[in-house]
Amino acid sequence: MGTEYILELKHISKSFPGVKALDDVTLCVRPGTVHSLMGENGAGKSTLMKCLFGIYSFDEGEIILDGKNIKFSSPSEALQNHVSMVHQELNQVLNQTVMENMWLGRFPMKHGLVDDQKMYEDTKAIFDDLDIQVNPKVKIGTLKVSQKQMIEIAKAVSYNSKVIVMDEPTSSLTEKEVEHLFKIIEKLKKKNTSIIYISHKMEEILRISDDVTVMRDGKWIDTKPASELTIDKIIKMMVGRELKDRYPEKKAKIGDVLMEVKDLGTLNPGFEGVNFQLHKGEILGIAGLVGSKRTEILETLFGIRMKGKGQILVKGKEVQNRSPKEAMANGFAMLTEERRSDGIFGGLSVGFNMTISNLPKYQKTGLLNGEKMKADITKMINAMKVKTPSMKSKIANLSGGNQQKVILGRWLLTDPDILLLDEPTRGIDVGAKFEIYQLINQLAEQGKGIIVVSSEMPELFGISDRILVMSNGHQSAIFEFKRSRTGRCYAGSGPIYLIFQYELRRGFW
Repeated sequence: MGTEYILELKHISKSFPGVKALDDVTLCVRPGTVHSLMGENGAGKSTLMKCLFGIYSFDEGEIILDGKNIKFSSPSEALQNHVSMVHQELNQVLNQTVMENMWLGRFPMKHGLVDDQKMYEDTKAIFDDLDIQVNPKVKIGTLKVSQKQMIEIAKAVSYNSKVIVMDEPTSSLTEKEVEHLFKIIEKLKKKNTSIIYISHKMEEILRISDDVTVMRDGKWIDTKPASELTIDKIIKMMVGRELKDRYPEKKAKIGDVLMEVKDLGTLNPGFEGVNFQLHKGEILGIAGLVGSKRTEILETLFGIRMKGKGQILVKGKEVQNRSPKEAMANGFAMLTEERRSDGIFGGLSVGFNMTISNLPKYQKTGLLNGEKMKADITKMINAMKVKTPSMKSKIANLSGGNQQKVILGRWLLTDPDILLLDEPTRGIDVGAKFEIYQLINQLAEQGKGIIVVSSEMPELFGISDRILVMSNGHQSAIFEFKRSRTGRCYAGSGPIYLIFQYELRRGFW
């Protein structure tokens, strides 16, 4: 092999019952480089990495690490051989401290006891090197998602890894934190560490990558230097066609007021003074930086968080929504940001996950109407274009985008009037995003009111009829606009984008 590649996955194939997940895939990574792995949800990216990491045993092919043939039987064996992975869906022991999570399963010992002082010092040394401002002694459950993500990256570094796989590492990070991550990646490159970087954010890919490999339908499509690629070229490689319009045309007609929110607020820490109307057929976007209390608004509307003051009126009648159950009875549904922890039952089937919120509908003389359930599940799988071998497959085995479709299908089966969508396309590829946007538009055409929280400003501009801007727990502005044929947004005589940027950022920077 020589020194050209630190890692080679050659001609890897992997089958599951009813589906060939990987078909003759090759991935070669050079030392001290960022090699991005791209593809639509279900393309096989995660499966390939799980084969590398010892979670799955591959059927055909070989893996060569630093000139030696390897086949890890478990993640712990991979870690021992300096191959680590930062998963998109975090697996941390929330009631333990940061440093305990860092060294779980390999605590430093002294006289037969855990050496807390050494554990603290080792953790602090890594944090100082990476400029991570977190106290190693605090419980990890008290931290923000972005801080937890940084700790997982620090943990990967602690294994003196030759290769680190990063799966959607920026999905929950602010712009400032993304810049911090990129600085860490540059440090790792200088230490000759190789990064396999999985992301759907193409601007990031083009900025930090040395090489890019694209997969589609379990097959290798191409590997090219990042310098030779553009966003349009990547999209064409990923989806097999040109995707001229990233956002589908919205055809829904705005109808009567469906919901009115008056002076809504929560107890500290929270938000206050939120006022807006939501019309039938309208998509209302909520924008703001991390910490602006966007998610908290949705949680209050859905009864997860206690309302401190204000009114919620649906079709002119005040509702309290003191619990999610009460909110559902009042015609609300909510898609949460953290689908793994809050949205899915990973060990159970696609069918179960799709019907769990609507079981009373299928009750018949004290028993569940299995035929009706099966018919609805099949109909929804087809309508949502969920890629799954069967409705009996575990939802945890599906890609993130397909999991998101299942959860959305779950709520559609309850036939809600108002949908609350928190980062509905987080960690989803460009092709699956387009399908989600189409579904959202179709629901708007049916007269449903939809509220979307998103950290991607182009997404909000692409799908929303109006955008509410939150800043430090306060409503800053609501922008109403129309789109030109070019897709640009205008308010009055000038572009809304500049005004929007100002409102979004004022008081922060």
